[in-house]
Amino acid sequence: MHNIDEIIKQYRDNQRQYLIPILQDIQQSAGFLSEEAIVQVGNHLHIPTGKIYAVATFYNQFRFKPSARYLIKVCHGTTCHMKACEAVINEFEKQLNIRMGEPAGSKLFSLETTSCLGACGNGPVVKINDTFYSDVTPQRVVEITNHIKKCEGI
Repeated sequence: MHNIDEIIKQYRDNQRQYLIPILQDIQQSAGFLSEEAIVQVGNHLHIPTGKIYAVATFYNQFRFKPSARYLIKVCHGTTCHMKACEAVINEFEKQLNIRMGEPAGSKLFSLETTSCLGACGNGPVVKINDTFYSDVTPQRVVEITNHIKKCEGI
């Protein structure tokens, strides 16, 4: 397990302004925000855990369960929805034999939607880990997934 205490200790001043950076660092290290991490951050910053959870759930960058090695987020905002993001989702499900929102477990891929990735003029937009793809079509999904599979030796 990743040492949450070590991350928190980097923020010696227990000021509320450090809430999001601390949560980001914990998630970067552990892959998600556990209940234990939220409690420890609350104790350090003297913020009720309910308020920390409320802040963390407001931002779609935070996860509360482990994700797969490749976390695929498909924008489901209005513009991407109008530009057929459903076809993109369906193709990811088909190519990777996964279902939207199913728990990652020890799987290589997990698939989620997000409300907006901020590139509405280039939709549908997909984010895989820290890489963004714009103007994604079902054919482009095939190319992307084939590339990842090749890199993974699948």
